[in-house]
Amino acid sequence: MRIAFASSEVFPFAKVGGLGDVSGALPKALTSLGHDVKVFLPRYSAINEFGHHIEYVHQVGEMPVRVAGNTHTTRVFKTNLPDSAVEVYLIDCPHYYHRKDYKNTHLIYTSQGDEDERFIHFSKAVIETIQRLKWAPEILHVNDWPTAIIPLLLRDNYSWDRFFDKTATAITIHNIGYQGRFSKDTIYKAEIRPELFYQNSPIEVWGSFCFLKTGLMYSDVINTVSMTYAREITTSDYGEGLQGVLNYRINDFFGILNGVDYSVWNPDRDPMIPYRYTRDDLSGKTENKKYLLRYFHMPFHHGTPVIGMVSRLVGQKGFDIIADAVAELLQLPAQFVVLGSGEQKYEDLFELLHHKFPDKVGIWRGKNEELAHLIEAGSDMFLMPSLYEPCGLNQIYSLKYGTVPLVRRTGGLADTVMDWHEHFGAQDGTGFSFYDYTGPALVSTVKRAIETYHHRDAWHKLMLNGMAKDYSWEVSAKRYELMYHHAIAKRK
Repeated sequence: MRIAFASSEVFPFAKVGGLGDVSGALPKALTSLGHDVKVFLPRYSAINEFGHHIEYVHQVGEMPVRVAGNTHTTRVFKTNLPDSAVEVYLIDCPHYYHRKDYKNTHLIYTSQGDEDERFIHFSKAVIETIQRLKWAPEILHVNDWPTAIIPLLLRDNYSWDRFFDKTATAITIHNIGYQGRFSKDTIYKAEIRPELFYQNSPIEVWGSFCFLKTGLMYSDVINTVSMTYAREITTSDYGEGLQGVLNYRINDFFGILNGVDYSVWNPDRDPMIPYRYTRDDLSGKTENKKYLLRYFHMPFHHGTPVIGMVSRLVGQKGFDIIADAVAELLQLPAQFVVLGSGEQKYEDLFELLHHKFPDKVGIWRGKNEELAHLIEAGSDMFLMPSLYEPCGLNQIYSLKYGTVPLVRRTGGLADTVMDWHEHFGAQDGTGFSFYDYTGPALVSTVKRAIETYHHRDAWHKLMLNGMAKDYSWEVSAKRYELMYHHAIAKRK
């Protein structure tokens, strides 16, 4: 089938989180199953285009796209996902996508006043690019709030074009906490009929125009990125105000676990780590650990585990309970290395800990893809104590790298990590997990992991169990196929 895939992030071009990884991998997996997939992404100034062959799409030409009453000349460029025939169409409009912050850092998302306009423009440009390509997709797959108004635009603003009569739509929720809520005036910027906006309408939430709700109401099918998260967000605890919508659409709502691109995340072929290794020969993992500690100017001690974290430093990722428990964690015989950025208070906390305990705590603020790979390869354990986690990818990367995950049992973390002590009889555990979102529960779990670490046979078994797991995209892509068929049948 022909599948158009619209996303605000696509690895390796633009990535903030898991959405970027999924958008760079799922289209390749679908192509390997025989589908014709085209990916659409804004051409941000943040994209490092070096090494990518990018060409102007003459078939599209200079395309006028109207937003908020103003017409913006838009061009389209084309490249490919690395090592793939998947075409990536870059929507080029410097007015909206060339953005920097006060530190002169190029941005993907902003807090500026026209954030709604930026993704209205992208949504319209995706539709109009497809029209000009004369390539009618059977599925138009959108992702999270930045592209969530596309299904409504197709049904209403562009309903005059019979070209899309057979196009079914799908939306993936990667994180329901980010909904794209804007003032009512945004509907006029998007040229959406004002009569669609009223209390509890398909596009309204608490007086705001909600992009994500719009997508959930107007898409033919909905999915999220793990089975447990799909159940969780139909409840008031995790639904962020949209649980009623999901329960209303429950017959069209699917939980499909994210896969992993093992051509990128695999210790026996990873070009970003200094020492490669396999399940049969783990010697390279110790060498990576030594290299990682040198990178952070920390000493290597035989018998002392390194606990890694690659994360946004925000409460949702569990940094509030880490902060509550930090005094007890630092008393444990372990070292911690952290890569990420986020809330100032957590960045400052880890900077302070690094200066007070340089042999125990290392911190790198910001993004660093090579260091992310090195932390996966060089750490003994990987900590993800998230308040909620739609899927999570780092715990899956960790399994493949023989780095034992320590997680809170929520969302995709619950679906992918089997607690060692809970499954001790069968010895098929792959990590350590806890339920209660508290500092003491976190500390207790880290203690259990460290105790098990010193039982070398048990730890070796844990590592091998994780490395044997297969969370490749091939399995998940087949489930997306089934969901697409459901959407097409519903559209018919």
